[in-house]
Amino acid sequence: MAFFRFSRLLVIGAVVGIGSGLIGIFVAFGPPQLFAKTSTPQFCGSCHVMEMEYEAWFHTGAHKRIACVDCHLPNDSMVNYALWKSIDGIHDVYRFYSGRISERTELSERGARTVVENCRRCHVEAMARLVSEDRSCWTCHRRVSHRNAGPLDTRSVVAEKTMEEVAVKP
Repeated sequence: MAFFRFSRLLVIGAVVGIGSGLIGIFVAFGPPQLFAKTSTPQFCGSCHVMEMEYEAWFHTGAHKRIACVDCHLPNDSMVNYALWKSIDGIHDVYRFYSGRISERTELSERGARTVVENCRRCHVEAMARLVSEDRSCWTCHRRVSHRNAGPLDTRSVVAEKTMEEVAVKP
């Protein structure tokens, strides 16, 4: 009986693994430029939940020249980038189509760590002059946050939780 359960789990795991691999290959090499198209700010902003963040990014000066994925996905290696792009994408699609997505997006703890790592990667010279690295970038740079950037009409009026409240450990 235990062998039957183990073999059944093994088959299910193999099917899920092979299916995930095929989906990954399809996304990476299938439709022309799908991987590149899903990395654009226009793609990110096409979801109604991200409209406010997209508008804030679009109207903000310093960072509007870079894409969402430059800050919100790990950029230490292509494998890590593709892995988290896939995981986050599948998670977002699942939450959206299952109706489990809130009207207000929140940055996860892992997402906040990724953003801080990318800030440090791009601003390495400025980071070298800091005495303390135990705080998040948006503690000082409040207008970098999507909720605090852009014209007043793109800011969230009912912001209950700011990015400053997200605990970030270096």
